[in-house]
Amino acid sequence: MKAFVVFSAVLTAISRYNMLRPGDRVIAAVSGGADSVFLLLALAEVAPCVGARLAGVAHLNHKLRGAASDDDEKFVERLAAQCGLPLFRQEERFGDGAGNLEQAARRARLEFFAKLIREGKADCLATGHTRDDQAETVLFRMLRGSGLAGLAGILPVTREGLIRPLLEVSRAEIEAFLRGQGIRWREDASNQESRFTRNRIRHVLLPELEREWNPELRGSLARMADLAGEEERWWSAKIRKLAQKTAVFGGGSVETEAGVLARLPRAVSRRLVRELIRRAGGRAAEFEHVERVLELAGSRRGSGCLELPGLTVQRSFGWLRFAPPARVEEPAAIRIEAVSGLLARYAWDGGSVCLEVLGAELDGRRGKRQSGPAGCARLKWKGQASALLELRGWKDGDHYRPWGYARDQKLKEMFQKARIPSWKRDLWPIVTNGSKILWTREFGAAADAQGARGSGLWLRIWEEPASGLSPDGHTPEERTGKRKEVGL
Repeated sequence: MKAFVVFSAVLTAISRYNMLRPGDRVIAAVSGGADSVFLLLALAEVAPCVGARLAGVAHLNHKLRGAASDDDEKFVERLAAQCGLPLFRQEERFGDGAGNLEQAARRARLEFFAKLIREGKADCLATGHTRDDQAETVLFRMLRGSGLAGLAGILPVTREGLIRPLLEVSRAEIEAFLRGQGIRWREDASNQESRFTRNRIRHVLLPELEREWNPELRGSLARMADLAGEEERWWSAKIRKLAQKTAVFGGGSVETEAGVLARLPRAVSRRLVRELIRRAGGRAAEFEHVERVLELAGSRRGSGCLELPGLTVQRSFGWLRFAPPARVEEPAAIRIEAVSGLLARYAWDGGSVCLEVLGAELDGRRGKRQSGPAGCARLKWKGQASALLELRGWKDGDHYRPWGYARDQKLKEMFQKARIPSWKRDLWPIVTNGSKILWTREFGAAADAQGARGSGLWLRIWEEPASGLSPDGHTPEERTGKRKEVGL
């Protein structure tokens, strides 16, 4: 096999999927097998053609085959030295509790590659997956009942910085090239072991299907992956934009209106749920997981909870929240001595609760200057020079009479009337003086904290969110309209 032909296929794949850009540094993942040895040689040849640079060789010693694994590492070390490249090595040992050995080894490799990129050793990392690997992956996923996204198989480029320049090249072409050039490689005996699913597909199922059904099956499966991949790349861009429009991101969670998911066409809502699960840090979502989320979104019940792999999905009123499972700790109360001249900000629920104590009259030009930020509540001291306040979270049983109400209201009932999702309540900020509630988010100042305008101390309370949205999910403009500025 002439070098021009196979290297041209690699360069075509790199250009088609924009795998490397001018100035990029790429590390080649080399196990010592034929595919990875060819990958190293191909990148050394074609990376400069697109202005990129081969920055090193990565090798993970799985320690699964004793001395043979160590010999693989020595082989790769010599190969890197011959190419004048640094070797980045790591070893990983798997005990009896490793579970699925194939999956455990794959996770270890991905973590190693991610670490190299994270540490700035390279901008991306190339693996030696071939057209044959693509065919085997697609067939395996079909047998498992994969959805359309799964049929895209091995992605040419991933969000994590992995690239696969050999997806247009077959394993037979690679081995023919290496033999023609007199280049040696290492054979991994475990690739013949039938206990691994991938090996049974490679050595038993695929050859039988090619003999009995379609001699060009590998090419057909690879084309299917290409078609599905193009579809998914188009959808992916659309779904990311849709997620930005319909979801709220922050604090390690993702929130969206249940009605949005329920109204979208099923093809769109399924993809959107997968994107929200991914953005919330969940592990790969299976079909049944996505369907359960959509059932929860379309349910007539106002509340519910699902446990997904690495994720909890809650529904409260008309909202869904995707977040890693975690127990919400009750926030520690903050004691505050409120004296004239106090101006303080206290970190709370991703933003800040701000308190200021003033002694000037609230009228004229000076009064306008002191009217406070948007949404500021103003409370009047009643003949006190100072007070001991407390900023704390909501507790079951809390009640007070907000400004504009004729009697005390239980906060729990106010939450329900205002349709405040359950997960927001534990961190709902409340300012008290002894057992008396002076102010709460959203519901404002206590009615009996009022006093006549004029001289004396005034307490101002407002919130400063960390982003454009307030902690209660409203824009600053919405919050201005919801709060009442009253001279108390």
